[in-house]
Amino acid sequence: MFLAFSFSCFAQQNKMENTFPQATLIFGAGFEKFNGLNSRVANLPQYKTLPGYTGTVELGWLKERHRFVSNVGINLGSSMSGDRNQKSSTLHSAGAHADIGYDVIGTKMLMLYPLAGIGYEMYQARFYKDNSGVDFNDVLQSAALQNSISSVSFRNSFFTYRLGIGVAIRSQKYPSSSIGLQAGYTGSFSSHAWKSNENQDLNNAPVDKLSKIYVGLVLACSPWEMMKGAHGHKE
Repeated sequence: MFLAFSFSCFAQQNKMENTFPQATLIFGAGFEKFNGLNSRVANLPQYKTLPGYTGTVELGWLKERHRFVSNVGINLGSSMSGDRNQKSSTLHSAGAHADIGYDVIGTKMLMLYPLAGIGYEMYQARFYKDNSGVDFNDVLQSAALQNSISSVSFRNSFFTYRLGIGVAIRSQKYPSSSIGLQAGYTGSFSSHAWKSNENQDLNNAPVDKLSKIYVGLVLACSPWEMMKGAHGHKE
């Protein structure tokens, strides 16, 4: 993705002299609770409820022109909490978003930009049981027991809206790169029932609505500007 961003912008370099495009890598966390699913799981002692957080990594794009900001990204998330050898649960996510904003400061070295946008997020919830008390020979001899010790997974997905704020700082020595923070809220337009791991509808399935707070460290650079500078230095 970084190469695609770089080549695309390098090809249009002469047309984009007054823009501020940067490829971004964001390390962050999301804090969400799926109360509908957790309330069902809480009634079953063999399962553990989902954690309320996910660690996230995102590849994206940040561009400023005439103080208007565009922000696009694709992200992956995981609670990194599931342990196959004991009773546990884990939450995985994947999503994409597109935001617009406005730089309220407007200086070369510092950006402060409120953001609003839309996106799409998919979640997988997986639950493991503690099978340490199950006899190995019994598993070999019983197909039903083999199925009963397997983990169970559910999926859900949401069209989302996003409200947030970001800050980016550039140094005078390396103006083509920046470091910053983004934080905000992501909510879904409607509630959705959880489905099977194969995305099949289930009768009497719990229903949830996405409500997430996110925060991330934003590392950004403009590879085409760095290439231009390196080429000029060589000459």
